[in-house]
Amino acid sequence: MKAVILAGGFGSRITEESHLKPKPMIQIGDYPILWHIMKMYSVCGINDFIVCLGYKGQVIKEYFSNYSLYRSQAVTIDLERQQLGIDSGTCEPWKLTLVETGPDTQTGGRLKRVKHLLDNETFCFTYGDGVSDIDISKLIEYHRLHGRKATLTAIQPPGRFGALELHGDSVSTFLEKPAGDGGWVNGGFFVLEPSVLDYIEDDQTHWERSPLEKLAEEKQLVAYKHSGFWQSLDTMRDRMRLEELWNKGNAPWKTWRD
Repeated sequence: MKAVILAGGFGSRITEESHLKPKPMIQIGDYPILWHIMKMYSVCGINDFIVCLGYKGQVIKEYFSNYSLYRSQAVTIDLERQQLGIDSGTCEPWKLTLVETGPDTQTGGRLKRVKHLLDNETFCFTYGDGVSDIDISKLIEYHRLHGRKATLTAIQPPGRFGALELHGDSVSTFLEKPAGDGGWVNGGFFVLEPSVLDYIEDDQTHWERSPLEKLAEEKQLVAYKHSGFWQSLDTMRDRMRLEELWNKGNAPWKTWRD
């Protein structure tokens, strides 16, 4: 099975870093968040990735073109013979197809542009800025069991602000990260049948609007409820939280072995 990852947005809410690189290349620890997402899929045996590029897509191309070099334990450079020897150790068994899908193309349009690479088979689809401890193997199994065209992962995000419990004017409880309002929202991590691409009109189609709305109307969209960890990287605060979890060895999305 292939996984399509959107990696073409501007990252307008985290301009401190995205003015230099696309948001999926913002690092958590020593690796871009795109790498973390790919590791999540690789755990369940998905190693064939189609990455939809847009804003500063050359940064992603350069990174993976030199990935073995970045991971290398030793490099031998023979200037006279113009040869480069890389001892990269063990690299992930990944195949990446990096596709320029246009700087201003919307999420649905980017997906439509890689239709020819999907071999008319069931595929995974996600955004290049979110991590989770979701079991993707179980997500795929769930999709196959219900037999409809599309599965999305539904999550319940925490509240944005700390909550106070008051007795009169006295604060009795303070919750830094309380639960949200209990509503379920789109957390990405889709499993899709190739027929969903027919719901995308053109480059300006937002996947989250008419395609998902129509699939829902036709009873072809099913939610896989995930109550575990989920976090998107939208702001510097999000990045700092993910970085802290990673550096302390408490990253819930890290289900792979080093």
